[in-house]
Amino acid sequence: MGDRLKGKIAIITGAASGVGKADALLFAAQGARVVLTDLNEEAGREVAAQIGDAALFVRHDIASETGWNDVFGATQKHFGTPNVLVNNAAILQLGSIEDATLEQWQRIMRINAEGYFLGCQAAVRAMKDTGGAIVNMSSVAALGGLGMFCAYSASKGAVTALTRAIAAHCKTQGYKVRANTIHPDGILTPMTEPFFGSAEAGRAQLTESVDPASRMCLPEDIAQLVLFLASDESRFINGSEYRIDNAQMIMGVA
Repeated sequence: MGDRLKGKIAIITGAASGVGKADALLFAAQGARVVLTDLNEEAGREVAAQIGDAALFVRHDIASETGWNDVFGATQKHFGTPNVLVNNAAILQLGSIEDATLEQWQRIMRINAEGYFLGCQAAVRAMKDTGGAIVNMSSVAALGGLGMFCAYSASKGAVTALTRAIAAHCKTQGYKVRANTIHPDGILTPMTEPFFGSAEAGRAQLTESVDPASRMCLPEDIAQLVLFLASDESRFINGSEYRIDNAQMIMGVA
């Protein structure tokens, strides 16, 4: 057990698996009380049970304003006013500018962009008097573009611009609320497995020896950066974008 988040109350979306699960486990190990949200109720409750009394699971559709109100209400009732929001839940679908459908575009934007807007709005309103940190998961796709993921790239670009706007607003208003984005390349999670191969096989390979040319990292690699941005160690970091991509961006993301 550590104490880097001692006394913090954190809401983490998409916490039933992948990066969100890694975030929740690490946060709890560092002294935080965590509210895990996800549509996958069974897996989410399993992670919460693994953590114990310091965790609460809430089934949650991030694209629902009512859902966000319920999450913040449950957090306040169970633990108190949150200090940290980690917007992690998202969807990923193939589709270039030529073959993506309007339906696909609208669904991805509704979840990945509007869902983050709703969460950030609720977080700023809840934390503006007491202070806190917002960590939004973006992507290198927001910085360099991924041709085969048109709508996804656009949604993550929206998240990045939104986060800058939140940081500027909170600074102007004198709120002690920070907002930053994380921009991974490939992460071995259940969401990316259909595109990049077996997550378990990749995990075994990366655990044994890290290929310096690899574009794929583990959820735990991301969680370490999320932890830093959520903690008071990063108290002067606000409105910033952090790439965690093994130099892929400077070599071209395609």
